[in-house]
Amino acid sequence: MFSISDYTKEIISTGILLLIVILLRVIVSKLIRRYAKLSEIIERRTNLVVKYIHLLINIIAIFTLIVIWGVQTKDIFITISSITTVLGIGLFAQWSILSNISSGIILFFSFPFKIGDVIKIHDQDFPIEAEIEDIKAFHVYMKTKEGEMITYPNNLLLQRGISIINRSSNSEQEFQD
Repeated sequence: MFSISDYTKEIISTGILLLIVILLRVIVSKLIRRYAKLSEIIERRTNLVVKYIHLLINIIAIFTLIVIWGVQTKDIFITISSITTVLGIGLFAQWSILSNISSGIILFFSFPFKIGDVIKIHDQDFPIEAEIEDIKAFHVYMKTKEGEMITYPNNLLLQRGISIINRSSNSEQEFQD
């Protein structure tokens, strides 16, 4: 039979870990929101990046909990390798999804253009000139002069050359200041 006193060290370590996770999530969220406010990034994009980072913090915390509670290292590696294999096989077919998520995060932090900017995408086969309507995690919505709505993947925005034809009024004020 077990008693709580047998697991005092693990319980205290778990409590400390939970406090660290909560503090880390709050601090990271505030830092990202401050950066987004200074960069005038829209709130939806900021929330998306915060959600990704919280997910990463949670995954690290789960692995830390596994170590705290004494799961054998051999068992952890077997489980991780099994999960990684299944995810690798499943996501290999979906590499474009991972590529778009990564590109969305890169676009968030580098932020080369904003909603309202008119851009020209230098694609040899399908050149596009359109106004950016919305920027999402996986793609960008754009509207051409003819009124055609285009959904363009984020990973292609990083792979193609882009010219900013007209900046939105918010962007123009930034360059004048």
